Amino acid sequence: MQEYNLTPEEEERYVEAQFRDLLDGYLASNHRKKVDIIERAFRFAKEAHKGVRRRSGEPYILHPIAVAKIASQEIGLGSTSICAALLHDVVEDTEYRVEDIEQHFGRKIARIVEGLTKISGGIFGDKASAQAENFRKLLLTMSEDIRVVLIKMADRLHNMRTLGSMAPNKQYKIAGETLYIYAPLAHRLGLFAIKTELEDLSFKYEHPAEYDRISGLIRQSEAGREMVYNDFASPILKRLDAMGLSYEAKARLKSVYSIWRKMDTKHIPFEEVYDLYAMRIIFDTPEGVSEKEMCYRIYVALTDLYRPHPERTRDWIANPKANGYQALHVTLMGPDGNWIEVQIRSRRMDEIAEKGFAAHWKYKIGEHEEESELNVWLKTIKDILDDPTPSAIDFLDTLKLNLFATEIVVFTPKGELLTLPAGATVLDVAFSLHSELGMHCIAGKVNHKLVPLSQKLNSGDQVEVLTSQSQKPKEEWMNFLMSAKAKTRLRKELRKVQQPYIEKGKEIFDDFLVQNDIILNNSVMTKILGTYHVQSREELFLKLGNGEISIDDYLNVNTSRGARSLVSRLFRLGFGGDKKADRARKLLAAADVPEKESGKAKINTKETYVLKFNEKERNFSFADCCRPIPGDEVMGFINDDGEVEVHALTCPRAQVLKASFGPRIVATRWDKVAGHFLANIRIEGIDRHGILQELTGMISTALNIDIRRLNIEAEKEVFNCDLGVLVSDTLAVEELCKRVLKIQGVRKADRVR
Repeated sequence: MQEYNLTPEEEERYVEAQFRDLLDGYLASNHRKKVDIIERAFRFAKEAHKGVRRRSGEPYILHPIAVAKIASQEIGLGSTSICAALLHDVVEDTEYRVEDIEQHFGRKIARIVEGLTKISGGIFGDKASAQAENFRKLLLTMSEDIRVVLIKMADRLHNMRTLGSMAPNKQYKIAGETLYIYAPLAHRLGLFAIKTELEDLSFKYEHPAEYDRISGLIRQSEAGREMVYNDFASPILKRLDAMGLSYEAKARLKSVYSIWRKMDTKHIPFEEVYDLYAMRIIFDTPEGVSEKEMCYRIYVALTDLYRPHPERTRDWIANPKANGYQALHVTLMGPDGNWIEVQIRSRRMDEIAEKGFAAHWKYKIGEHEEESELNVWLKTIKDILDDPTPSAIDFLDTLKLNLFATEIVVFTPKGELLTLPAGATVLDVAFSLHSELGMHCIAGKVNHKLVPLSQKLNSGDQVEVLTSQSQKPKEEWMNFLMSAKAKTRLRKELRKVQQPYIEKGKEIFDDFLVQNDIILNNSVMTKILGTYHVQSREELFLKLGNGEISIDDYLNVNTSRGARSLVSRLFRLGFGGDKKADRARKLLAAADVPEKESGKAKINTKETYVLKFNEKERNFSFADCCRPIPGDEVMGFINDDGEVEVHALTCPRAQVLKASFGPRIVATRWDKVAGHFLANIRIEGIDRHGILQELTGMISTALNIDIRRLNIEAEKEVFNCDLGVLVSDTLAVEELCKRVLKIQGVRKADRVR
C-alpha cells in the first residue's frame, strides 16, 4: 500500500487506522491504561507535522506513530514512552519548544523529548564526526533516563525499515552507521530481536547481491532442514511431555547477517555452516519449583537422550550477562552427526532476552532494587565521557571495546564479581577496582598463583592485585588492556607525564616554521606526519620534545639537495593569487615536489560514481587498508585531497568512515578496468609429492597468471599455501580457485584479505 497515492480522505483514514493499531497494542499490554494522554500526544504531533511529508511521499506523522508502535509492542515500554515517541521530532522540526511540551504533557515526557532532540541536533566543526558526537550525547542522556536511548533505537529501526526511499550514498552512510553504532548498542542493552533486524537490514543495503543469494540458499534448504530438526526434536518433545511441562519448543534460524559473517570469517561455503539453527525451549515455571531448578531438570533430560559437547555448555543463569540475559545453553550431537545448540529458558527469561533487560530496569522492578549490571555499565560509560580530550573517533573506537566484547566473569579475593571483556588482563582488574590500583599494579595472583600484570584471564578466575608505590604507568601497557575504562584512565595518566615534552616539541616545531619561512597548511602537515610515520600532531610534538626525531630531517627527506631552498621559497609564497600560484607550480616542477591538485571537479555524492582505471584515465585510488580489486563490492570515500579512495565494503576502516564521515561517502560501480591487481589466495590440502609444481604450473602456464609471492608449509600430511597473484578482477580469482580445486589433494582455495 503506497500512502502517497491516496486521496486526502483515504490518507486521513489510513493515519487514524495506524494510530488505532498503536492504541490496540498498548491496551493489550500489561501497562496501566492511560489512553487519554496518548490520544492528546497524537493529536498534538499530528497538528505540529501537518502538511509535512517524508521522502517516500507519505505524511510525516506516520513515522512517529511507527516509532511509538516499536517502543510499545517490540520493546515493551509504557504510556510515557509512547507519548515521547509520538512527540520526538516536534521540537526539532517545528516551531514548538520543550517548554510547550512540558506545559501540555508534564516534565517527565518533556525531559525525554529534550534528550532525543539533543541527540539529533547540534552543529559540529568540519573535523568533528557528527555521528560520533551524537552517540556521545546519546550515551550521556542514558544515565538520566534510559527511555531516551530505547526510543532512539525504535527511531533508528523504523528509519532502517524505510531506507529504500533514500539515495544510494545515504543508504551506505545510514547502514554503516547502524552496523557500527546502533546494532552493538542494541546487543549491549539486551534488545536481541532489534539487534538482529538492524544487522540484517544494514547487510541488505550494503551487500544486496550477497543478501539475496544467502536468503535464496536458506529457502532452498528449508525442507531438508525441517526434516533434520524434526528427527532431532521428536524424542525431546516426548520426554518434555512425559515430564508434564507446559512449554513451547521451536527452531531459531541464524540471521542472514550471522550466516554471512560466519562464511566470511571462516572462509567456508553456505553448505558448511552447520549451526544454521538452534532449538529453543521456553517453559512456564511450575508452582513450587524455581526457574533455575527447572532449567537443570530439562538439561538432565536432554543429556539422557543425546551426547553433550564437553566444552560448549553455557550457564547464563548463575552468571547472567551484563545485559540481563539468562538461559542455559547446551550443544548436543544430533542423529545426523552434527552439533545442535539447545537454549533452555523460562517465559520470563525469554521476554528479557527478546525485548531487553532495559525495559524492565527501574520502571518495572521498582526503585529500591539493588543496582543492576546495566546500571554499572552506564556508570562506566559516564566515566569515559568525563575525559574530554579524545577525538570523537577515538571515543567510538574505545567504546566499541565495551560494545562488541564477549564477556568474562572474574572474582576478587572477597568474592566480588567483576564483568570484563574477553581477553582482559590482571591490569584491567586493577583499573576496574580503582584507578590508583591500576597506576601502581606490578603483578597479580590468579587462583593464588603469582602472574605478570599482562596475564590474560578466564571466566571464574579469582584475581588479587599486587601493587608498589614505586611503579609508574607505562606506554606499553596499552597493548594488553582490553577494557575501555582502563585504556581511558591510562591515557589520561600518560598524558600528564608526556605534556611537558609535547609543549617542548611544539616550541621546536613553531621555531622551525619561523626560521624556514614555512606557511603551514594541511598539505604540508600531512607530508610532515607521513615523513615521520606518526598519526597526529600531538605524537609528532612528543617525539620532537623527547629527542626521538629531528624536524630538520624533513627537508632532507622530502626534497633533493638543489631544491631545498626552493621549497622554503615555495611555502613562503603560499597559494594566494594567480601569479603566485603559477610561480609556485613552476618552482614545484623544478624542485621535483609533487603538486597538490587544485580546482578539481566537485564530486556529486548523490550520484553513483563510475570507477575508471585504464591507460587514459584513473579517477580513484585503492585504499591501502583493504586493497580491493575490480568486481569487489566497494564504496568511495572523498579524502582530504578531494580524490575518491575506494574501500571494500567489508573493510573495518570503511565501517568507521561510514559512521563518521557520511557526507563524504559515494556509492560506486566499476567501469571496464584495464590493469592487473594483487590478490591473496589461501590453498589448503593433503600433501603429496609434486603438488607444488602442479599448482604453479596450472596458475602460471594454463591460466597465464603472474605469481608475485608464494609461501608453502607442510606439516605431516597437510599443506597450507599462501599465494599473491596479479589478476584483472574477481572473476579471474574465482576461475583460479575453481581450477585449483580440481587438482588432486586440494581441499580448499579461497581469496583472503
